[in-house]
Amino acid sequence: MADTAQINSDERLKRESFSARLMKRPELGAIAGVILVTIFFLFTADSAMFTLSGIMNFMTPASQLGILAIGAALLMIGGEFDLSIGSMVAFAGLIFGACVVTFGLPLIIAIPLTFVFAALVGAVNGSIVLKTGLPSFIVTLAFLFVLRGISLVGLKLATGGSTQLRGVRDAIEGDFLIPLFSGDAFGGLFTWLASIGVVETFNNGAPKVPGIPVEILWFIGLTLVATFVLLRTPYGNWIFAAGGDRNAASNSGVPVRKIKISLFMFTACCAALVAIITVMDAGSTDARRGFMKEFEAIIAAVIGGCLLTGGYGSAIGAFFGSIIFGMVVIGLSYTSFDQDWFQVFLGGMLLIAVLFNNYIRKRVTGER
Repeated sequence: MADTAQINSDERLKRESFSARLMKRPELGAIAGVILVTIFFLFTADSAMFTLSGIMNFMTPASQLGILAIGAALLMIGGEFDLSIGSMVAFAGLIFGACVVTFGLPLIIAIPLTFVFAALVGAVNGSIVLKTGLPSFIVTLAFLFVLRGISLVGLKLATGGSTQLRGVRDAIEGDFLIPLFSGDAFGGLFTWLASIGVVETFNNGAPKVPGIPVEILWFIGLTLVATFVLLRTPYGNWIFAAGGDRNAASNSGVPVRKIKISLFMFTACCAALVAIITVMDAGSTDARRGFMKEFEAIIAAVIGGCLLTGGYGSAIGAFFGSIIFGMVVIGLSYTSFDQDWFQVFLGGMLLIAVLFNNYIRKRVTGER
């Protein structure tokens, strides 16, 4: 009987209620935010916003931001920041554009080269942070300006004075890899759905939604892979450990240095992916590509439940945090509100998310 009483009093063996487990989920705030924003626009926006074409309209920018946010989220869980990812979009766009336009390389060579350059810069970022002990905030802030400056100078050299490089579509015309990074997927399916009346059509019978933009598929795919890695692999456990307590993780045998450098490289490659997608869609690249996206990506990750102190967060939270951004920035155009209210929303959501995450952190850790 005494043993039974001792077991019952052991807090480690107590079962948590469903509500208690739910409150500890990092993506809870972002999911609640999506629901509230959806309700808001259901009452204030034109009904066209929630048609299939309207959903694709806000999911496209949400996906581009979301790819960056997934990388930022994993890095934040690992206890670091990367403020250079917005500038990395411009830098990677320069590398990719120069490869296909200036040097005439096929996509099968240009795309891996772009990722290699991005990964190298990410590795340099991570190495400087770990070797010097400087905050990643400072190191990557410096690279924010360095990469933006290189993009400006590089584009001027490549074009003879312009900060925009055109001719990408002509250079890659007919390349077999185009459908993987540009345009819409499942076009045949949507044409068939339009023929049976499931998808709205124009007067000529063409579907109003020709397919699913490929960036949405990349966004969903990255979210699923990142979630699996975080929750089902030793590498995911190492990410949480490295961000939670670096010294304890290192003493436990976690390769903290390799983990953090690999996360910097992954974040840079996420920016390179966005650069490739946007350059191929637009047919050009320019030095302002990705401007301010570093802050939006980090805010989306914070809204998604990532703590600024590291060791806590989720890719799913960043997924929903990015959707909130897409819904608001596009949804305001369906209302009578001034679109500059988006800036107010941005600051408000960040403050609310930080306060909510701080509350959850105290609940999880038992702090007062």
